[in-house]
Amino acid sequence: MLKHEGKYPIIGVNTFRDPDADEAGDLVEGPSCLELARATEEEKESQLKRLAQFQKRNEKQAPEALKRLQKVALSGENIFAELMNSVRCCSLGQITNALYDVGGQYRRNM
Repeated sequence: MLKHEGKYPIIGVNTFRDPDADEAGDLVEGPSCLELARATEEEKESQLKRLAQFQKRNEKQAPEALKRLQKVALSGENIFAELMNSVRCCSLGQITNALYDVGGQYRRNM
C-alpha cells in the first residue's frame, strides 16, 4: 500500500527528483510528469505472440548465447558487450533467468 501512495521510496520514481523540475516550465523539454498508460488486452496478446515468434525463430541460437553470457558474468568481466550479442536472439526474460541462475536475485535491504 505504501508504494501506491508514494510513501515507499523508489529510486528515480519518487526520490531524488529535481525539486525545480515543475517550476522550470518551458525550459524543460517535454512534460516533467508523465501519465502512465496501460496496454489493452489486444496489445498484450500481440506482444506475447511476437515474443513467442521471436523465441521460436531463435531457439537454436539462444541456448549458446545464454551460456556465453553466463560465462562472462561468472568470470567477473564487463557483460555489456555480451549482453548486446545476447539480445539479438534472447528475450529479456531468458536473459534475466540466465543471469539469475549464475548470480542469484538482488534483494533490497528493508
